[in-house]
Amino acid sequence: MFQETPIFHRLVAERGDIPTQVRGEAERIQRDLASVIPSPSTGGNLPAQHFLAVRGRHE
Repeated sequence: MFQETPIFHRLVAERGDIPTQVRGEAERIQRDLASVIPSPSTGGNLPAQHFLAVRGRHE
């Protein structure tokens, strides 16, 4: 998309490849959180899921 435009190449040369840096940080944060917060697909029971399950039983 933007990678084919001259202005994108100039901005990358001046400021660095910010989209790639942000993507890398987002992936790192996601890995860090995955080690702390269990995924619902792995059988984790997050507080919000527990609340909704309990609430659903009483309605």
